[in-house]
Amino acid sequence: MPQNPVLPLVGADTTVPLTVPREGATSIAYANLDYAASAPALSAVADAVDRALPLYASVHRGAGYLSQVSTALYEQSRIAVGRFTGARDEDVVVITRNTTDSLNLLGGCVPGRVLVLDIEHHANLLPWQRHGADVLAARGTVAETLDALSEALAGAEYALVAVTGASNVTGEALPIAEVVQVSHGAGARVVVDAAQLAPHRPFSLAATGADYVAISGHKLYAPYGAGALVGRRDWLDAGTPYLAGGGAVTNVTAEETTWEPAPQRHEAGSPNVIGAIALGVACTQLEAVTAELAAHDTALRDRLVTGLEAIDGVAVLRLWPDSADPTAVVSFSLPGHDAGLVAAYLSAEHGVGVRDGRFCAHPLLAARELDAGLRASIGLGSTAEHVDRLVAGVAQYLSTGPQASYSVVNGRWQPEDDQRELPEAIELLHDLHADAGAPSVLATAAAGTGCGPAPSVADVLAGATH
Repeated sequence: MPQNPVLPLVGADTTVPLTVPREGATSIAYANLDYAASAPALSAVADAVDRALPLYASVHRGAGYLSQVSTALYEQSRIAVGRFTGARDEDVVVITRNTTDSLNLLGGCVPGRVLVLDIEHHANLLPWQRHGADVLAARGTVAETLDALSEALAGAEYALVAVTGASNVTGEALPIAEVVQVSHGAGARVVVDAAQLAPHRPFSLAATGADYVAISGHKLYAPYGAGALVGRRDWLDAGTPYLAGGGAVTNVTAEETTWEPAPQRHEAGSPNVIGAIALGVACTQLEAVTAELAAHDTALRDRLVTGLEAIDGVAVLRLWPDSADPTAVVSFSLPGHDAGLVAAYLSAEHGVGVRDGRFCAHPLLAARELDAGLRASIGLGSTAEHVDRLVAGVAQYLSTGPQASYSVVNGRWQPEDDQRELPEAIELLHDLHADAGAPSVLATAAAGTGCGPAPSVADVLAGATH
């Protein structure tokens, strides 16, 4: 099946082995419906990284030519991220590792109490929980939740309200501009966790009035270890430096340290230059196709929800009946069936990758009395065939059940005696493990690949139990 033409991806033509042949074939093109966890690299991003690596050097303090070139690329990436997030002229872009890193960084800069909803991903809950935040339970509708937020803000003095731009469980969100209006009216700033929003919809600090936004490169088709926190300078200039180290300081004596303003204040040590370049390129690429991407997501989400809701025994999870324009993240359950088993079956017998569990959103699922669920998330490489294959696989599971036998191995459901061969890439770190003399899953998998048959998944799992 050809990939979606919006933007090409690395690995779009990857095939995966099947435990049970489909129409006589023992492998199939991978249907990646797990983009909400992490997205593959854009081809343009991988190409940019290849071109940047020969120019890599330490940034900001080197007089050498490559250091100056790397510094220029790093700072250009910062500009690209700011443009992508609609930063205002006075805003600052801090390069971080990911959204979790960004929100923990901001946590050391907030001069007061924080209010957060119970529907948040742990990245936008645990940092505030650590600082004693108040957690507001979402209500049954968007309107009721906004009213509850307004009441909570009127009843106490908060410095910051933390909200998701799009739920990593359902793709839904509160209208950010309305949250900002209510919060600013009560004297509180707003930070938006845009990890799940930014890959699907444009977001602008200037347009919404939000004060801060956090994004992750690995969600934005730039899986090279960089993210960003973008927003108002004053808190970031005055807050506790995120890391104590070189590059974040103006002067150091044996007795005291003078810290730089943001962003340098929070970027101590040698930054992830290559990751920042990858993130900047991804932001630039995605910014150019926002309309096409939104149309692609909406069409496939509608197709997926319609298909799942037509199956008896499937419950699609929703936060609010009045939520508008959710992103392409859909969670569902098969009441009475183990989500982990269903996910293993979809992978092994249909070549479909979905997520199962509680999605780093435990309070959200607990409030809806769900122990675990299944999540299908759509991205640039998703196609109608991928969606239809998932829907057909779920229907087949409920009508006829798995064709293979499954059991729990090391806490995860797996086909019994799984003979699917692993790819050659499993050997990448074999020599390192062999030199260290330490047994590992990877070493077990790679053993024997030089001569003899390739290892199977069952071989790896057997090795992991020792």
